[in-house]
Amino acid sequence: MTDILVEYLPILIFLALSGVLALVLLVVPMIVAPSKPDPEKLSAYECGFNAFDDARMKFDVRFYLVAILFIIFDLEVTFLFPWAITLKETGMFGFWSMIVFLGILTVGFIYEWKKGALEWE
Repeated sequence: MTDILVEYLPILIFLALSGVLALVLLVVPMIVAPSKPDPEKLSAYECGFNAFDDARMKFDVRFYLVAILFIIFDLEVTFLFPWAITLKETGMFGFWSMIVFLGILTVGFIYEWKKGALEWE
């Protein structure tokens, strides 16, 4: 029984240290940073102008479509980096597999372009 507890000791130490670190990172800014709010600091700054409507208003579907398309084609790059690094080990099979993958993505991109999904009017 003590052998099992000794094996879990590093995990418990890790959890304790991460908890202490999280607590320190939450408390220290409250102590060190001055808190002097004024109207300028509390104003909207993301878009450059004050909010004029309800934050729960509906967005245009095209916004979500462009965001999803960006995520899909951005994830393509995450597959290219490991492939490029291990190209010598994967050989011709790995090369042609990635060419097929990129071909499918290119066909999808052309389809979206032709359908007008990338147009922002």
